[in-house]
Amino acid sequence: MPSLQLGEQEIREIYQMIQTHHQAKLAHLGVKLPRLEVSGKFTKDALALVYLAKGYPQTVWVTKEELTQFVRRYYPNTNDVQSARHLGMQSGFYIVSSRRGNYIPKNNPPPSSSAYLLVTLDEPHPAFLPDRRLGSNDAFEAIKQKYDNRCATCGSREGEPNLRYRNQRTQLQRAHRNPKLPLTEENTIPQCQFCNRADRNYWVYDERGRVVGVASVKPIQRSIEKGYLSEQEVQSLYEYLSKRQQRGRRRRASKRAQ
Repeated sequence: MPSLQLGEQEIREIYQMIQTHHQAKLAHLGVKLPRLEVSGKFTKDALALVYLAKGYPQTVWVTKEELTQFVRRYYPNTNDVQSARHLGMQSGFYIVSSRRGNYIPKNNPPPSSSAYLLVTLDEPHPAFLPDRRLGSNDAFEAIKQKYDNRCATCGSREGEPNLRYRNQRTQLQRAHRNPKLPLTEENTIPQCQFCNRADRNYWVYDERGRVVGVASVKPIQRSIEKGYLSEQEVQSLYEYLSKRQQRGRRRRASKRAQ
C-alpha cells in the first residue's frame, strides 16, 4: 500500500503529472480536473486524486480508510472521504471501487476491504458521460417542487429522515431518467443520495421514477452470475437476443441491396 508520508512538494509534483496527462488525454473528453488549491489550501478532491496516482503508472489499491487518514492530515474533521467515487463516475477519471466491482482490471483484483484503484490517466472512466449537468439551480429547484421535494424513486422528503435509512437526512440530487442522454430538464428526476448512488447508470426511469428500461448490461450479468435468473430464463433471453440480432442483420442486408 502507498505510504501516508507525502510531502507538499511531492503532492505538487504528482498533481503536475496528472495535469499533463489530463491536458493531453482527458480534457477534450470532458473529464474534470479538480483544482489543486483554493485560498492556499489543498482541496480534498485533489488530495484524493494525488494519493491514488502515487507511483503512476504502477498504481495500487488504496483502502477507503487509508485515503481518509491521508486527507485528515489537511482536514482533521473529515469523517468519510467520498472524493474517490466522485472523481470516477462524476468527474470522469478511471477510478474503480472494489465494492461496486465494475470495470476492474482482470490482472489487478481488489483486496477484500473497500478500496479504490486509479486504473489509468490515459482514458476516462468507461461509464463517464460528459456534459450531463442541468443548466441552473433554479431549474432543479422547480423540478424538486414538481415532485413535492421528494425522491422520485423511494418517496423520501428532502431534509427529513430517509425512509430506508432512518438515521440519515434525505438529500435530493439531480438524477437521469436515461443515463445515456444529457442531464437536461426533460431528462431529470430528483433522487435521494441513496437511490441515485445505488442505481446510477443501470436503469431508465419514467417521470414517476419507475424503472422502464435497462441502461447497462451489468444488472443482467449480475442476475445471471448470482443465480437470480433460472437457466430457462437465461435461455429465453438468449433466444430473444439472437432473433433480434438476426432481424437486424436482415434489415441491414435489405438496405444495402436497395
